[in-house]
Amino acid sequence: MTQTGELSRERIQATERVIRPYIRRTPILEVDGADVGLDSIRIIFKLELLQHAGSFKARGAFTNMLTREVPAAGVVAASGGNHGAAVAFAAMKLRQPATIFVPSVASPAKLDRIRSYGAELVIAGDRYAESLEASESWTRQSGAMPIHAYEGDETLLGQGTLGLELEEQDPKLDSLLVAVGGGGLIGGVAAWYQDRLKLIAVEPEEAPTLNLALNAGEPVDSPAGGIAADSLAPRQVGQQMFPIAQKFVNSSILVSDDEILAAQKRLWETVRVAAEPGGAAAFAGLLSGRYKPTPGERVGVIVCGGNTDKVSL
Repeated sequence: MTQTGELSRERIQATERVIRPYIRRTPILEVDGADVGLDSIRIIFKLELLQHAGSFKARGAFTNMLTREVPAAGVVAASGGNHGAAVAFAAMKLRQPATIFVPSVASPAKLDRIRSYGAELVIAGDRYAESLEASESWTRQSGAMPIHAYEGDETLLGQGTLGLELEEQDPKLDSLLVAVGGGGLIGGVAAWYQDRLKLIAVEPEEAPTLNLALNAGEPVDSPAGGIAADSLAPRQVGQQMFPIAQKFVNSSILVSDDEILAAQKRLWETVRVAAEPGGAAAFAGLLSGRYKPTPGERVGVIVCGGNTDKVSL
């Protein structure tokens, strides 16, 4: 994990060129807001749940493994599930060994993904922070290269390529809602868009990492619970992304578990998109009315993950 300089648009463009052969250009789906019960707006869903390994995390995983020297011991990652699946997938494709540490709250769907890619899976602790500690101990013992879920230039630059791709697909967005856990996605996307659209962070009420940090002026410990705890519940938001969020995130809103479940259900019922709770959180910010767009607004919503074991909602 390196921190070498400004996360510029030029560096994100260069990163995109490196990882392009290994990642999917995920589609967008434009719908009339009325189709999902929201009048007078257009909604542009970025369907990143269709990315390799089921989430945006593949972008950062490939960036780390293609731009850093991987030792013989391979790579190691701690994850609520999606990052681990992405690192395991990238390691499989690039023929590198991988060891993934996950907490007990990780969903069976995510554990199955990790195992299917051939990585060594270790369940350590009840929450992400405990799995991270275990992975750091393993790094010291093994000499494997750590790939952090939301810190480090490579991770943030990789996630920033989603913003680049989305702007190419729809350059006229007025606003963009992004779910936040550790903040790697919104940090990378904010580094790309900067102040060229309205950027809204959406978090579960039971895991308000960025919301508490913005109020405190620095990352602080947060509760780590709720229905999306396997993807949106680290102990703190990332140190590296935080100043980017302070500068470019326009607002931070919180949604309840019931609102996340309602968004998950609405996505399935109206557009047949099966998102995991964390993947539906950004849409929950819109559907719940916590974010109120102006009439005629083009609202982007990143559906960032689909690793759910529910086939009907």
